[in-house]
Amino acid sequence: MEPLGATTVFFVICVSCLLFLSAWRKLSGSGKLPPGPVAFPIIGNTLQLLALDVGDPCSFSNYNSRIDTVKYGPIFTIYLGSLRVVVLYGQEAVKEALIDQGDEFSGRGKLALADKLAKGTGIIFSNGERWKQLRRFALTTLRNFGMGKKSVEERIQEEACFLVERLRNTHERPFDPTIPLTHAVSNIICSIVFGDRFDYEDQKFLTLINLTEENNELFRSLLAQVCSLYNFFPTLMDYIPGPHQLLIKNSEEFKRFVLERMKMHKESLDLSCPRDFIDAFLIKMEQEQQNDQSEFNTENLVRSTLDLFLAGTGTTSTTLRHGLLILLKYPDIEEKVHEEIDHVIGRSRSPCMADRSQMPYTDAVIHEIQRFINLVPLNVPHAVTRDTHFRQYVIPKSFPNLFDVETRVVI
Repeated sequence: MEPLGATTVFFVICVSCLLFLSAWRKLSGSGKLPPGPVAFPIIGNTLQLLALDVGDPCSFSNYNSRIDTVKYGPIFTIYLGSLRVVVLYGQEAVKEALIDQGDEFSGRGKLALADKLAKGTGIIFSNGERWKQLRRFALTTLRNFGMGKKSVEERIQEEACFLVERLRNTHERPFDPTIPLTHAVSNIICSIVFGDRFDYEDQKFLTLINLTEENNELFRSLLAQVCSLYNFFPTLMDYIPGPHQLLIKNSEEFKRFVLERMKMHKESLDLSCPRDFIDAFLIKMEQEQQNDQSEFNTENLVRSTLDLFLAGTGTTSTTLRHGLLILLKYPDIEEKVHEEIDHVIGRSRSPCMADRSQMPYTDAVIHEIQRFINLVPLNVPHAVTRDTHFRQYVIPKSFPNLFDVETRVVI
C-alpha cells in the first residue's frame, strides 16, 4: 500500500505541476498585452474580485480604479477566471479607443450568461452583420415612429399626466417612487414597441415590471457575485442552483410575453400601416421570406423587442430616481430648478422640448445628473474586430471587452 500511496502522491504532484505550468503559460504568454496584477492559474483574479464590497454596484470599477492609478496606469490586464481582460481607464484612453479607433473597437464580446439568455440574437448581444442590420432597422423604425419627434413628445406628456395623478393619490404621505417611475417610463417604451400603453393595474404589465425589478435587485445584491461566477465557470454553474437560474427563468417569462404580443399583432397586421416596432419587424420578415440568410426572424424579433423594452425602462427610470435623490441632497439646486420651471413653464401646461432652450440651468442640472450617476458599471461586452495596436500594446482579434459609463473600458 505504501508504494501505491507514494505513486499516487507523485502522480497528483505531476498533474498539478502540469496544470500550473499550462495555466501559467496562458497567463504569462500575453505577448504585447499590458501588464496587470498577479493572477492565480485557473481562477485568475476571481478571489480579488470576490473580496470586494459586493453591496457596492460600482465595486468592480473601483477595483479597476485602484489598480490603474496606483501602479499600472490607464491600461492593464486582469483575468476573470480563465478569461483574459484588458482594462482601459480614463477619458483619454477611452476616447482614443472609441473615437480614434472606433472601427477596431466596435465588435461585441461574449459573456457566458449573456450568451445563455440571448443566444447571440437581438440588438444588444449580437455581433457582426447581424448587429449592423438589426441596429440599422431599429434606429430607422424608431425614427419613423417619432423618436425625437413630436409624436413621442406627446406620448411622454400623456404619460406624465398619469404619473402626476398617481403621485397626487399619495395624499402627501411618504412613498417609494421606484414603481411609479418605472411604470411611467415603461409605458412610454411600450407605446412604441407594443403599440399601446398599459393601465397601471394591468396584471400582465405588473408581471413584466415585477420581473424587471427582480432582475435589477439580483444584480444589485450579494447574488450578483454568483451571477458573475457564471461568466467565469459557465459549465459548472449550469448544474448549481442560484440567482443565475432565476435570471434564466425570468428571461423565458419575458419571451413568452413577447411571443403572445407577436401572435396578437400577426392576427391584425396591416402590411401598409405598421402600428409599432413589432408590426414593422413582422412586415420586414414578410419582405425577406425568400432570403434564407435573413436576420429578420422570430428569434431576433423577440430579443430585439426585449432589448428595447428592458434597456429603455431600466436606464431611464434609474436616472429619474437618482435625479430625485440628488435634488433631495442639494435643496438649493432644487430650488433654482423649481424657480426656472415656474418662470418658463408655469403651472397651467405640460413642459415640451421647445422649452429646453429657455431653461439653461435645468438643462445643465439634468446633464450633471447623467454625468454623476453610474448606470452600468461595466456596460455590455465588446471586442476588437481585428488585431489592434493600441499605444505600445497589441490586442488580439475578438478579445472580449466591456465599455463603462465612468470612462473605463474592459477589453
